[in-house]
Amino acid sequence: MSKSSLGIKNVRIIDPYNKVDNISDIIIVDGIITNIGKDLFAQSEKPNIDIIDGTDKILSPGFIDLHTHLRDPGEEHKETIETGMLAAAKGGFTTICSMPNTNPPVDNSSTVKYILDESKKFELIQVLPIGCVTKGRKGIQISEMWDLKNAGCVGFSDDGDPIYNPEIMQIALQYSEHLGLPVINHCEDTQLSKHSSVNEGKISNRLGLSGWPNQAEDIMVARDIELAKKYGGHLHIAHASTARAVELINEAKNFGVNVTAEVTPHHLTMTDSWFLGHQRDVDIFTSLGTDAYDSNLKVNPPLRTKTDIESLLTGVKEGIIDAIATDHAPHALQDKITTLDDAAYGINGLETAFTLLASLYHKNILDIVEIINRLTLGAVKVIANSIEKPKGIIKGELADIVLLDLNSDTTIVGKDFISKSKLTPLEGMTFKGRVLLTLAKGSVVYEFNNN
Repeated sequence: MSKSSLGIKNVRIIDPYNKVDNISDIIIVDGIITNIGKDLFAQSEKPNIDIIDGTDKILSPGFIDLHTHLRDPGEEHKETIETGMLAAAKGGFTTICSMPNTNPPVDNSSTVKYILDESKKFELIQVLPIGCVTKGRKGIQISEMWDLKNAGCVGFSDDGDPIYNPEIMQIALQYSEHLGLPVINHCEDTQLSKHSSVNEGKISNRLGLSGWPNQAEDIMVARDIELAKKYGGHLHIAHASTARAVELINEAKNFGVNVTAEVTPHHLTMTDSWFLGHQRDVDIFTSLGTDAYDSNLKVNPPLRTKTDIESLLTGVKEGIIDAIATDHAPHALQDKITTLDDAAYGINGLETAFTLLASLYHKNILDIVEIINRLTLGAVKVIANSIEKPKGIIKGELADIVLLDLNSDTTIVGKDFISKSKLTPLEGMTFKGRVLLTLAKGSVVYEFNNN
C-alpha cells in the first residue's frame, strides 16, 4: 500500500509510550509523522493534504492483540491470515500475535515461516507468531523452542489446550528463563471443567447444564505460579476469568514472580446470565428469553459472574492484569448452529473489542486512558524481549495509529464483519464507540465508511 498523507486537527492524543495525553494537531506526510503541535492548520500554513477534524476524537498508537486465532494454515474456511489481518485493522489493531493451534500446529520453523511470509504478502499489519510448547500440541514432548524463537516466534503456548503435565510446564519455564520469551498457558483443569458449556452456578442449574467451576482455572493458575516461583521463566496467564485468579496473580507479582496476565473484552462485559437471554440480569426463575442458550456465548474459559467481572476490572485498574487481548476465535456456521454442548468454543472478537471496551468507559467503569494502556503498552510489556518497543506518536516516525470515536452509535451486524466468521452474540445490539481510521506502517489499512 502507498504511504498516506493527511492531517488531523484538534484531536486528543493518548500515547502511553510517551506518557502523552493532550489535544494537538498532527501532520502525516508519506506515512511519516512530520509535525505535532497546536494550530498547525492556520489558513496561511494549511498543507496540501486531506484534513480530518479530530474534535472529540482520540488518537492512540495502534493496538496490539496478544491472542488471535487466525486458523491458517488448515482451517481457512473459518479465517485466513489475510481476512484476520483485515478484521484486526478494522478493530484498530496494528499488531497481532497468532496462536499456534492451527493444522498443522506451529511447532516447527517451516510453519512459522509460512505465517510470516503469508502475512507480509498483504502489506497490512504486523503478525507475530506464537509457537507451540509441545510437539503437535499433544502435551507429551517439548517442542524445539530455540528453533521456534530463531524462526520468529514471540512466545510459546498450547492454547486451546492447557499444558497439563507439570513436568512439561517446568521444562518450558526453564527454557523461557534462557530464551526470554513468555510461556502462555491456557489454565484449565479438564478433569474439573469436563468440557462444560457454561460457568458452574445458578445459571448452569437453571439451564440444566453441567457447570464449569472457577476452580478448574484457579488450580492451574496456582500450579503455574508455584512452578515459575521455583524455576523462573516468564509465565503469562491467558484469558484470566476468575476472581481468585486475579488474587493469585497479584500475590505472585508482589512476591516477585515474573508473571503477566491478559483479560478479554467479553470476560469484562458479559456474564453467564446472558445465557438466559442477552443482557438479561433477571431472577433465575424468570422464563427464558428466545435468545437463551445462545451458542455464540460459548467460550473457553466460560463467561463468569458479576463478582468475577468486578475482580477482573479491579485487576485492570490496578495493573494486576497487564493487557486486554481479544482471544479472537472465528468459527464457521456449522460449528455454532447446533446444541450448546456440541457447539465449538470461541467468539469473534477483533472487530467488536473497542466498542465493547468503550461501553465500560461510558458506564464510568474504566477510564479511556486505562483501556488504551492495556491495549498498547501493557501488551508490549508481555513480549518486550522479542520486539522493538513501539516509539508511539512522535515526530519523525512512521504512523502506527488508530483514530477513535467514543460517542457515535455502533450497531453490531455480523454480516458486515470482515472476518470470515459472521457470528456474534452481540448481533443487533447498539453501543457507543467505534474505530474510524487505522494506519499501520504509515499506510491506511482501515477507514470507516458511513455509507
